[in-house]
Amino acid sequence: MTTIEVVTFGEAMSMFMAKTPGPLHEVTEFTQALAGAETNTAIGLARLGFKSGWASKVGKDAFGAFILAALAREGVNTDHVWMEEQYPTGFQFKSKVTEGDPHVQYHRKGSAASRLTEEEMNPDYFLQARHLHMTGIPLALSLKMRAFSLSILSTMKKAGKTISFDPNLRPSLWASAEEMIGVTNEAAYQADIVLPGIEEGEQLTGYTKPDKIADFYRKRGVPCVIVKLGSEGAYIKTAAQEAVVPGYKVEQIVDTVGAGDGFAAGVIGGLLEGLPIEECARRGNAIGAMAVGHAGDHEGYPDRLTLARFMNKFEKEVAYNENTAR
Repeated sequence: MTTIEVVTFGEAMSMFMAKTPGPLHEVTEFTQALAGAETNTAIGLARLGFKSGWASKVGKDAFGAFILAALAREGVNTDHVWMEEQYPTGFQFKSKVTEGDPHVQYHRKGSAASRLTEEEMNPDYFLQARHLHMTGIPLALSLKMRAFSLSILSTMKKAGKTISFDPNLRPSLWASAEEMIGVTNEAAYQADIVLPGIEEGEQLTGYTKPDKIADFYRKRGVPCVIVKLGSEGAYIKTAAQEAVVPGYKVEQIVDTVGAGDGFAAGVIGGLLEGLPIEECARRGNAIGAMAVGHAGDHEGYPDRLTLARFMNKFEKEVAYNENTAR
């Protein structure tokens, strides 16, 4: 078994991206790509040079084979991926837009990933990692997948591993808003870092301001909360500090999907290196900015050198503008 530094789990799907803008029912040509919040983060970390692993179940079908091949090319470990004979791999269609967020149509009900059970979890696979990254999506897929997820969370927490949690809310997957809020927050309370978007934070806490959202989780035992503010950057709150880390200027937004997962990869990578939390968030902001400039969920994620060049270029531009304004 290959040693991994960070592990995540969830559902991955084949994604068919429209080649031309317009309603999906009018599109006749698509490009196949890999989609999945957790696979996005695993890929982002692998491109930065970290040994990442992803656990799940896929169907023994063309889509499942596509997913495993795509992850292998990215260097993501899949030793804990089961292939299911009876149930299929999920897939989705994503529209192409010239502005705003694309429309995504899912075909995932009853998928192989949703059939994962607690009994299929191999604790040794997860415990080799230093860090667990989890999102709220697996909690919504099925009661079986929820039990699987909570078992992993409990195992890693008891072992003293660090845990990050991104709510990644998908209201359409939940029976009710009340269930979504209750189950998602119970998982979030067990994390070391919670990473809500500002709108997600409002849904989950009832507060609209990032400091109040952070306080909600801090009062329930979460050591660090980073609220994603989109183009405005990120708000950080811990016991020792409170800060807003500005975002990076984006010339053209092509596709916003995957920006938050890239942000998580930047933050986690920084944590694994022992960087200050503000620098971790700065990396996350940079990867999120790079992500929205490309079509596809993770196609814009950088390797370490490309990330450093992007951040250095931006900082030089900011310094130049500040000097010329004086």
